[in-house]
Amino acid sequence: AAQNMVAGEHPFFCGAGAYRHHVPASVDHIIQRSEFLTSYTPYQPEIAQGTLQYLFEFQSQICEITGMEVANASMYDGSTAAGEAVLMAMRIGKSRTRAVISGRLHPHYRAVIDTLAAMGGFTADTAHTHPNAPEDLAVMIDDNTSCVVVQNPDFFGNVVDYTDLATAAHEKGALFIVAVPEIVSLGVLKRPGDMGADIVVGEGQGLGNGLQFGGPYVGLFASRKKYLRQMPGRLCGQTQDSDGEDGFVLTLSTREQHIRRDKATSNICTNSGLCALAFTIHLTLLGGKGLQHLAQLNHARAVQLANACATIGGVEVMTDAFFNEISLRLPCAATVVVDALAEAKVLGGVPASRLLPEAALDDILIVAATETNSIEDIDIFVQTLRQILGEVVQ
Repeated sequence: AAQNMVAGEHPFFCGAGAYRHHVPASVDHIIQRSEFLTSYTPYQPEIAQGTLQYLFEFQSQICEITGMEVANASMYDGSTAAGEAVLMAMRIGKSRTRAVISGRLHPHYRAVIDTLAAMGGFTADTAHTHPNAPEDLAVMIDDNTSCVVVQNPDFFGNVVDYTDLATAAHEKGALFIVAVPEIVSLGVLKRPGDMGADIVVGEGQGLGNGLQFGGPYVGLFASRKKYLRQMPGRLCGQTQDSDGEDGFVLTLSTREQHIRRDKATSNICTNSGLCALAFTIHLTLLGGKGLQHLAQLNHARAVQLANACATIGGVEVMTDAFFNEISLRLPCAATVVVDALAEAKVLGGVPASRLLPEAALDDILIVAATETNSIEDIDIFVQTLRQILGEVVQ
């Protein structure tokens, strides 16, 4: 086990959908309080008020930061949330059987959608993938398109205002779906709901949840209120009991294990409740200004990283507008560089070819910087990268 390189032991610049953020020790303390240690499934509200209330607060927070009207009590992770969003769009679109997918959507999200398409009787048409070439998704929308799926910031780190594309989708009668794998970005970026999104999905790992070997994570799912009955998962609501006291109940449940499985809205049978609780505690501790400040710290570190990388001969910073992640074009294969960086005790990012082997992106390295990266980390990364490139290119 000591041979593993753990995030935090060495300079760490990996992102691509999972991000290392500081998780306050108070999150772990609060999550263990007895108020939250109620039964696994809140079927009986009279003995599950702790669980129901924090899920209600979680939903409220998701609506606030995404700019949407309703949210469910979470999904498994960001990729399954994206897949469920497309299935939901197919239900709403009825006779429409085509989804338009951005080539810059995370490959894991795309893989889930492709699997569901193969089994679900619809097609998922993906645009050509390139780190910084313009992507004209509007021309791909036709009268058979049920939805358009994009990501912001995208897989390569680009930040885009999709307002015009949302309008183009709506003009054709298609729903507009926005994925947000780095939830901290919503502390400073325009909310998807304000761009015209009909459904917002995302990954909540960045708040309250460490990298923890790749899971469990917490999928986020929010929508316009008019589509409430087509949402997957469960939804908690606030009500009053017979004595007039406020209380919380499971308002909407579409779980397949109850009855009529063939008519189920979704076959996802649970939610990531524990991770959702950690998310809610962390965001509550931060508050609105705290989330904004955290996002600003992330962006500032990424700017410092981009500026430093631009000084390395043969390295091109390909991402112009970004949050905390950028793509670098190297003068050699990115996998070779990442292995050499690891030998030098630097975890130096994710080669694009690792997740997109078919896209001829062998020289693209995706690197991320968060508030956990110090100036010293950036200096070590840049100096080591410069040295390795000098040796490899020669």
